[in-house]
Amino acid sequence: MVYRLIEVVTVFVHFAFVLYVVLGGFVAWKWRRTIGFHLLAVVWGAGSIAVGYDCPLTNLENWARRMAGIAELPSTGFISHYITGVFYPASIEGLVQALAATVVVGSWVGYVLLGRHSKAEVKASSVS
Repeated sequence: MVYRLIEVVTVFVHFAFVLYVVLGGFVAWKWRRTIGFHLLAVVWGAGSIAVGYDCPLTNLENWARRMAGIAELPSTGFISHYITGVFYPASIEGLVQALAATVVVGSWVGYVLLGRHSKAEVKASSVS
């Protein structure tokens, strides 16, 4: 029972991380100091796809599954098991990855533009 709970919590945290990778730049619009965390998350997420290194969350989930007597995730990992083919067809995976990258870059552009706007407001208010 404890191992199943660990597995479920790990899946939840993994989904939250994937969402943060895609949408965390928008979080930084409100809480500007989080941009560094988002940059690290994007580097990790993109690197795990491009390079294929092991994800500690996937390893933790697999351990919990083994301990609970459940089969491990397929060797293709978390995204292919829970997301690809579930939320979108596997045939458009490249398109979905490009869309996610576009959302990330768009959020960063918005972050920079909002930062410039905010600095301009501060200058204008200090002049008056």
